[in-house]
Amino acid sequence: MVDVSDEFENLPDLETPFEDWVRRLSCALSQTELARLRLAWGQAQSRCSGQHRVSGEGCFRDALSVATILAELRLDADAIIAGLLHALPSLEVLEPRYLAVEFGEVVPSLIDGVAQVVSVSEQREVPGKQSTAQVEALRKMILAMARDIRVVFIALAQRLVDMRTLERRPSAIQQHMARQTLELYAPLANRLGLSRLKWELEDRCLRLLRPADYRRIARLLAERRVDRERDIRALQRRASAALQEAGIDAEVTGRAKHIYSIWRKMQQKSLDFHDLLDIRAIRVLVRTIPDCYAALGVIQGLWQPIPGGYDDYIATPKANKYQSLHAALIGPAGKSFEVQIRTREMHQRAEFGIAAHWRYKEGGRRDASFDDKLAWLRQLLQWGQEEASEYAPIDRYKAELFEHRIYVLTPRGDVLDLPCGATPLDFAYRVHTQVGHRCRGAKVNAKMVPLTYTLQSGDQVEVLTARHMEPSRDWLNPNLGYLKSAQARSRVKRWFRLRDFDRNVIDGRALLERELRRLGGIRTVSLERLAQRARFAKLDEFLAAIGRGEITGGYIAGLMNERGPLEESKPWSIPARRRRKPSRDGSGAIVVGGVGNLLTRLAQCCRPVAGDRIIGYTRNQGISVHRRDCPNVARLHKAASTRLIEAVWGLSGEQRYPVDVEIQTDDPQGLLKAISTVLDGEEVKLLEAVTRSERQARQVCLDVTLEVRDAEQMNRVMHRIAAMRQARGVRRVTRA
Repeated sequence: MVDVSDEFENLPDLETPFEDWVRRLSCALSQTELARLRLAWGQAQSRCSGQHRVSGEGCFRDALSVATILAELRLDADAIIAGLLHALPSLEVLEPRYLAVEFGEVVPSLIDGVAQVVSVSEQREVPGKQSTAQVEALRKMILAMARDIRVVFIALAQRLVDMRTLERRPSAIQQHMARQTLELYAPLANRLGLSRLKWELEDRCLRLLRPADYRRIARLLAERRVDRERDIRALQRRASAALQEAGIDAEVTGRAKHIYSIWRKMQQKSLDFHDLLDIRAIRVLVRTIPDCYAALGVIQGLWQPIPGGYDDYIATPKANKYQSLHAALIGPAGKSFEVQIRTREMHQRAEFGIAAHWRYKEGGRRDASFDDKLAWLRQLLQWGQEEASEYAPIDRYKAELFEHRIYVLTPRGDVLDLPCGATPLDFAYRVHTQVGHRCRGAKVNAKMVPLTYTLQSGDQVEVLTARHMEPSRDWLNPNLGYLKSAQARSRVKRWFRLRDFDRNVIDGRALLERELRRLGGIRTVSLERLAQRARFAKLDEFLAAIGRGEITGGYIAGLMNERGPLEESKPWSIPARRRRKPSRDGSGAIVVGGVGNLLTRLAQCCRPVAGDRIIGYTRNQGISVHRRDCPNVARLHKAASTRLIEAVWGLSGEQRYPVDVEIQTDDPQGLLKAISTVLDGEEVKLLEAVTRSERQARQVCLDVTLEVRDAEQMNRVMHRIAAMRQARGVRRVTRA
């Protein structure tokens, strides 16, 4: 049986001196960095003395294994030190302040980042039951919340060490961690170009999850992985020499397919092991397309081609634009292998472009923006090797990666993506529309926060709801910062439209009747046909649009002038109103104490209109009439209650009353244009309009004085203004 091979062979022995361990590492460190690393080694060794992890592995051995993997990945001293220290059993004793003094500011930041990534990855009890979209979102969130990409490398190295010692733990934990590794950690390693980590993680997961399949493939291979790699190196040398002799500038590389990859290909393509032709493979990179076919001829001259084992993806590219020549051949000792031949441009496109191998392997949908960022990330290891003294790309990573989206968690551990700057209210609407409508507060990471709080990647958000809560128009005010996402704003606007629908239908019918009467008293018009002419499927929708002010009287007149029948068999009638001569003073329509035609005047503080609940106040020069909810009336009840007298409205004809209204807006000019249409349709006169700014509230107020017929008309006008997108709030004003 073939064992899972350790791709990282320089694992330390507990007795290995520090100098010998460092000498075997692949990374190049300065004397200053070596001194810091030696100090970390000493801290880890002293704090791990005699202690073991739950797997039974010694803590110091575990820490050294993580650090060795990071060194093999050519990471810098900060990452290696963080790998040594991040999982120490008594790390809480090492305060961040101490770590910063001894090892620099970066090390405690990396350790904290690894803790966050591990915490996020454990949000769900059974990762295998998550949807594909949720697992993908979790991968994105881990990359997004890792402010420093080295955090992900450390987490991956620790997971590999955990998988190596997992067989000592209970079966349920083995299954859980293997599924989680296969779904989350191995794809992350793949996307970041950490192929060696990915291969070993996948093979170890397969051995735990499907031991029978693993053992079967291992027996069929009947050789160690190192033996396969030795055979491949022999193939490389022979092919390279033949191509050089033929005058073809070529680069020949090779790889031995690992057990999980073999098993997955057998599953996906329903193949038997003996049907696989690419257990071993070499890749030939050349300069031009003619060189591809010339190289193929040379290779086929060296080894016997397998019938039906040739695919030309250069002449006929795959759907994802992948291009290459594939040929299966019989190599030494009768062992089959595959050769892939392509130009360097094709290889670059296949590895990092739209035909990236990881997308083909994972079978996921393409996210162009995300792919571009990951293609850039996969170059970090190469850059780290070129700039071993300083990990220069890190600062660029912090500035560029995932600047447009954040990833946050629900209490159940589901991952939701939101635009940067999103608030708990955006999160609530992202969960469900009704959750957003009934939101009354939120907790972020178990702490109460305001609804305008700015969320960060990795936050866990809990929405507090109330059964009778309703959206506030303040949520739509961009200056107040409640909502960032366009989706949430549209749902709030829709709620207000639907809530006001019935009232808008009533208002719209009244306005339409008035407009039809003005156009000549037509009494045989079919309203349904008129709505259809306006391209509305239902009459109520047409009337509601009129009530919201979206359809003007001029538009209705245009509909009436279009050709085509509008009459209905049973005419509807509009009762004609007798125009009464308006009285000189609106106060003449008031009955005080059961007596009319008294000397009365309307109070200027509250400006009552016909239909308001009113009360009289006797003065030397007559009776002043106030609204019952006027603040001055409340004071008079205490100071001079004997001078208050009951009053009601009498018949007022078509008297007009001034009323003061305050409208909050961030677009006063646009609002004035919008409300002019409403006022014209209602035959309401605009007496005065004044704009003022409220710096503390960060908004503009438009104070208008309207001349209305009664309270019903006033309420209808205010209701229609409040429904406009420019309006943030509307209220009737009472002066002091």
